[in-house]
Amino acid sequence: MKRYLNTSLVYAILAMVGGVFYREFTKFNGFTGKTTLAVVHTHYFLLGMLFFLLLLLLEKSFAFTTAKTGKAILTYQVGLNITAVMMVVRGVAQVLGTEFSKGTNAAISGIAGIGHILLGVSMVLVLLQLKRSVPESR
Repeated sequence: MKRYLNTSLVYAILAMVGGVFYREFTKFNGFTGKTTLAVVHTHYFLLGMLFFLLLLLLEKSFAFTTAKTGKAILTYQVGLNITAVMMVVRGVAQVLGTEFSKGTNAAISGIAGIGHILLGVSMVLVLLQLKRSVPESR
C-alpha cells in the first residue's frame, strides 16, 4: 500500500512541475494560444496521482495486488509517461512555432497513441485483477 501512496506522491509532484512548466514556458515565450502543455498537469493529476490513490483504497479493502497486477501497473506507468512526454514534445513545438514534417507529426501522434493504448489495456487488466479478488455478494 505504501508503494501506491509513494507513486501517487511522485505523480502529484510531476503534475505540479508540468503546471509550472506550462505557465512559465508560455509566459517566457509570450505565447497566448492553445497548447498541449496545458493538459500535462491534469493528466498527471488524474491518471497518475488520483489513479494510485484509488488503488491504495482498493488494496486496503480487497488486497488484490499480485505479480500480475504489478506488471499491469508497470505497463500503466510506462503508457502514462510516454503519453505525457509526447504531450510535452507537441506542446513545446506549439509554443515555439516549430513546424513538423508530415512524418514527424505522424510519429509523435503514433507514439502518443501507443502510450494511450498501454494505458487503456493495463487499466482493464488491473480492473480484471481487482474483479477476481472481490468476493461474490449473496
